Amino acid sequence: MVLRVAAMAIAAVGASWIHRVNDPGVLCPLRALTGIPCPLCGGTTVFIELGGGRPAQAALANPVALTGAIAFALAPLGPGGRWWALQPKTRAWMLGTALVGSELWQLVRFGILRV
Repeated sequence: MVLRVAAMAIAAVGASWIHRVNDPGVLCPLRALTGIPCPLCGGTTVFIELGGGRPAQAALANPVALTGAIAFALAPLGPGGRWWALQPKTRAWMLGTALVGSELWQLVRFGILRV
């Protein structure tokens, strides 16, 4: 687990540095073509903000991607086994709900959906 977290931290700091030096612009193909964000939009921003030491902004960029990264880091401690112990139908329902929630979050975040 320590290696996993260290690799993620190094990648986050590296992404933050690269983004600060040379902003690549919009990375999401769906958003670049249509202007509509996908449920995973903001995933790169999560790591850029974490690498820059701004966890609150990371959470605002995409809470689902942040939760997924935390789950990935903690999986060896037991949560991974609990996830795979769930019925496939339950996992699919949970992932589907998370993706729908994430899409709604992104639509509000980018001002496409007003609340």
